[in-house]
Amino acid sequence: MTKEKKQQLLFALIMSMFMAFCMSGILTAVNTGLGGAFILRWLHAFLVAWACAFPLVLLFAPVTRKLVARLAS
Repeated sequence: MTKEKKQQLLFALIMSMFMAFCMSGILTAVNTGLGGAFILRWLHAFLVAWACAFPLVLLFAPVTRKLVARLAS
């Protein structure tokens, strides 16, 4: 695997983790409140969200790069 491919994969892994972490926390708080077992609910939501987000970032990153290149030119 090339260095560029490794960097793209690592970027997708980290970016999807940060986005899933933030979005799942916000949406869990909005939908269920901060009381009770919030942390456990958030962790569950995060794991589900990250399992979806990582492959989606890998799938849509090339399309997004092309779109950005067109829009920025």
